[in-house]
Amino acid sequence: MRHLLLSTLLILSPAAVAADHADGAEFAIAIHGGAGTITRANLSAEQEAAYEAKLTEAINAGYAVLESGGTSMDAVVAAVTIMEESPLFNAGRGAVYTFDGEHELDASIMDGATREAGAVAGVKTVKSPITLARAVMENSVHVMLSGEGAEEFSRLQGLEQVENSYFNTPARYQQLEAARAKLGEQPDKQAYLNLDQRYKYGTVGAVARDKAGNLAAATSTGGMTAKRWGRVGDSPIIGAGTWADNESCAVSATGHGEYFIRYQVAADICNRMKYQDLDVYTAGDTVIHDVLLPAGGTGGVIIVDKDGRVHLPFNTEGMYRASRQANQTIEVAIYKD
Repeated sequence: MRHLLLSTLLILSPAAVAADHADGAEFAIAIHGGAGTITRANLSAEQEAAYEAKLTEAINAGYAVLESGGTSMDAVVAAVTIMEESPLFNAGRGAVYTFDGEHELDASIMDGATREAGAVAGVKTVKSPITLARAVMENSVHVMLSGEGAEEFSRLQGLEQVENSYFNTPARYQQLEAARAKLGEQPDKQAYLNLDQRYKYGTVGAVARDKAGNLAAATSTGGMTAKRWGRVGDSPIIGAGTWADNESCAVSATGHGEYFIRYQVAADICNRMKYQDLDVYTAGDTVIHDVLLPAGGTGGVIIVDKDGRVHLPFNTEGMYRASRQANQTIEVAIYKD
């Protein structure tokens, strides 16, 4: 079995991760780097090591914020920003291409203490979409901004701007060429539905509980490979891809976004906990395996509940993920088993 071995790192199956988090914690954080057709046959030992190292770096950054008494908001942004800066993940630097060969990025963030939220969609020149989403929440009267308006707001906020070519990577362009070949020049709805799952996934996210008991969630993505017409998935949609409420849980989602929007996956999980008194494991598993999957929706979520319990359910072959509770070791995993 090929794994990066670190003194503070454990590689566990999803069942082991859930069982180890049965007890709550003073503070906790979980992250994901996307779900999908992720198998050992598709990743080399070097690729595994690279993903595990970057997940470890991101979880450590968020954990350090929490350990020092920082807020859950600062923790999730710290973790997501590191993943946005890596070409490994479909967010920020590693964003996929649209059908026309550009990059359009989305992100959202939510504060569980106040239920305030911020989101951006279709931005092309902002280096860190999650930082912009937070600025929307904190420095505007709006929840979501899109396109050129969001970019103008980012410039007024003094956020770092880049050329769209900053997001170019050879691996993502190869994915675009492969997707175009499968779709044809004028793809219809069925062509997109038939597109391989690996072209429909890719997101990064983080959820956290801080020492004050406040929850936060953040999600960032480049969207779907070869998307057209300004398509927006679940990642910037509050309630679908991101949700946080101190009375229940914080959730960040990854998967086939249209299904996560239609089933309001992130909010549904937390509302089942809040109104049906379900625990985090039952609520998460019910939505991901019993509601979403039968409808044709594939993907996963990361959840931290109000007591610091962590659950990371998914219904795909794998999900890049990591978590750490107060005074516990880091847990990083990629595959289903």
